[in-house]
Amino acid sequence: MKRYSGLFIGIITVLIVFVLAGCGNNSSKNNSNITVGSQGSDFEIWEHIAKSKQAKQAGLNITVKQITDPTQLNNGTTEGQIDVNAFQSWSYYQAYNRENPKSKLAALGTTYLEPMGIYSKKFKKVSDIKDGTTIAIANNPANTSRALQLLQSAGLITLKKGFDALSDTKDVSSNPKHLKFKEIDDTTGPRVLNDVDVVVIGNTVAMDGGLHVLKDSLYHESLNQSTKDNVNILATAAKNKNNKDYKKLVKLYHNKQIQKYIKKKYFGTKIEVNKPLSYFNN
Repeated sequence: MKRYSGLFIGIITVLIVFVLAGCGNNSSKNNSNITVGSQGSDFEIWEHIAKSKQAKQAGLNITVKQITDPTQLNNGTTEGQIDVNAFQSWSYYQAYNRENPKSKLAALGTTYLEPMGIYSKKFKKVSDIKDGTTIAIANNPANTSRALQLLQSAGLITLKKGFDALSDTKDVSSNPKHLKFKEIDDTTGPRVLNDVDVVVIGNTVAMDGGLHVLKDSLYHESLNQSTKDNVNILATAAKNKNNKDYKKLVKLYHNKQIQKYIKKKYFGTKIEVNKPLSYFNN
């Protein structure tokens, strides 16, 4: 009788071990491992999100990689080294897909608009800008075109039809004030303000230089139909467009507590845009 009793206890013990092992395996399966590629302030945001309790509650294990070259970041996403990237505007994303028809990206959702601004130490308003003034703009394609669109919105120039994220100063159709354009490394914008009368600066670089786009710029982007293509998105390889775990990142970004952190850290200059992707087609 004792022998059967011992055998019974042994069987129960083995069963418990298998059940516990199964629970452990199920737990790991329920946690999705996602690599997010980013740069600059977006990298900092996603590092915060990766460590947040909200990410754990969503069952997401997020690893964040910083890659400063945008083309490399997009290529890494389409090739699978990066699952999702967080750095680019809708217009840059569209331009990339046009240039890379065999390795396209898919948008997962919107995140924010970070206004670009026109700055000057010499002029107090846009209408003060004189004939022949030199304006410094970024020398990388995405920000060059965006700066020119901002100057058009401010009433300083007119751009040719079909102007897009890969267009540049050759696509200016009207320049009534005979403005001169000086292309610069966009990370030097705040420093160049001492040497050039007017500089167009992206907000991340402006903040690094102690400038607040909503307070210090002569003119800046606002969220409307003309700037919607500058809204930032999360993107993945086209084959992953329906991945449910990747889509969770969009909802996670717009979590109230995450947004509270972003607004406080970046002084309200990253304007939340929580819109369906159909927003870009309206």
